[in-house]
Amino acid sequence: QVQLVESGGGLVQAGGSLRLSCAASGRTFSSYVMGWFRQAPGKEREFVAVISVRGGTIFYADSVKGRFTISRDNAKNTVALQMNSLKPEDTAVYFCAARRLVVAKTPSEYNYWGQGTQVTVSS
Repeated sequence: QVQLVESGGGLVQAGGSLRLSCAASGRTFSSYVMGWFRQAPGKEREFVAVISVRGGTIFYADSVKGRFTISRDNAKNTVALQMNSLKPEDTAVYFCAARRLVVAKTPSEYNYWGQGTQVTVSS
């Protein structure tokens, strides 16, 4: 079992940057694949980025590729999402999520979720 707590959201102007963090409880963090997802009002939750258990495999959604960077620190039980060149369409609640061992991009494949953090990008 793992519990996740996101932080770092806020209001930023277009072109700005934010860094989201997700802190995980539990002693087996290094056996969990970690993903970031987002959900805008009236839209379904969508994949943003995922990182494998040791960080060797990373995938991004096409919409954020080249602007966002996912990373993890297994010694500190944290995963981060560095977001640069933010656009108004990045506005959403951002969630971190965890699942065992295998990389996945579909929200339904993740077992554990944080409460979410709001990111608002003004034009």
